[in-house]
Formats: sequence, structure tokens, C-alpha cells
Amino acid sequence: MTSESEALQSSFLGAALSRSALDRLLNDAVRLDIPAGTVAYRDWEMARTALVLSGLLRVYLASGHGRQRTVRYARAGDVIGVPVAVGGPAGVSVQALTSTSVLMLNVATLQSLGQTDPRFAWALAEEVTRRLYEVIETFAGNAFGSVSQRIARHLLDLAAEQQRSSTLVARLTQQELADATGTVREVAARELRHMRDRGLIETTRHGIVLLNPPGLQREADV
Repeated sequence: MTSESEALQSSFLGAALSRSALDRLLNDAVRLDIPAGTVAYRDWEMARTALVLSGLLRVYLASGHGRQRTVRYARAGDVIGVPVAVGGPAGVSVQALTSTSVLMLNVATLQSLGQTDPRFAWALAEEVTRRLYEVIETFAGNAFGSVSQRIARHLLDLAAEQQRSSTLVARLTQQELADATGTVREVAARELRHMRDRGLIETTRHGIVLLNPPGLQREADV
């Protein structure tokens, strides 16, 4: 498991803050272990910012009818909630896809550092910009990505939406998967076979079991 100091150093915070400022962040931070399937943050709640130590989180939008769309995945070394620390609560939620550990940062401390340290303020602006570009790339991938990317992303989204335990299972037929990703059943079946051969998924009578969610997420981003 990544230590707090290792995660900080691998994040944008490590490059932007002095040792004393990093220590200040750590002193004001609280470690939190999140079980798989837990929605750790709901849309429009009080602003929270966290450094991911281990596991896999997804940031998603939800419609009034219950449909969900993932806009970001976060793993060890990533910082979630920087935009809300700057701009206030947003209409997104955060769910742990696997058992996850995070370091909850004190938003007031983060804001104070940004307001008094020009170098860190610029780093925050760069991070917010990266998140904007990432959202654009995600929606472009949904619209224009390869069949393999679209299937991987849809399996992650659907399994997360249906999650009832630590095991991620996407409950749908091959035809439903093909329809949802703009392809035909034969192509969807072929892509599932390739994913199964690489140990990413397992097909069962209950649905498609996601054996390696981080690997599937990397497949979605290829």
C-alpha cells in the first residue's frame, strides 16, 4: 500500500509545495478507509478534497432518472476534489469501486496555502485545468472511442451502478452490451472474449464479473 508521504510526493502536491507546507497538510489530514461499493461523496455536499492512497474511485454524474455517467477514475497518487475546494460543491458523486484508502485533506488549509503561495495557486489552476481536459477526453471517448474502449467503460459504469458487494458485476446480455456501445453482438462477444483471455473479466450466468477493475479502466483509456 502506498504510504501517505509517497502518495503526496507522487501527486501534484508534492511538486508544488515546500516540505513545511506538505507537513502542514499532513498534520491537518485524516486517513479514511472506504469499503468497496461505498458512495463516499454525494453531489452538492460540502466540499471535500482527498489524496488517494490505494484502491480505485470513480467520480460520476447521476440524472434524475438514476442513469449514471463516469467522468473520472482516481487511483493512488491522484487528488480528488480540487475543483470543489476552489469553486465550492459540485453536482458529482464519488464511489469506491474497490476497497480504497484516502487521506482527507483539510479544505481550509488547502485554500489558505493557495491564497498565500503563488506557486501553489498556479499548481491548483493547472490541476483544475487537467480535470477539465480529462472530462472532455472522457466524453470524447464515449462518443468516438474504439469498441474495446466503449465496452470497458460501459462495463465499469454499469457494474458500479449495480454494485451490491465488493465484487463488481455488470448484469446485462451481450446484445444489451452491443446496443449500449453502438456495435453488434458478434463484435461485443469477440471483445469480451479478448478481455476474458487477459484476465480482466469472467462471464457467468449472473453477468460479467470484473476481475481487474483497474486493468479494465486502463483498457478504457488506451
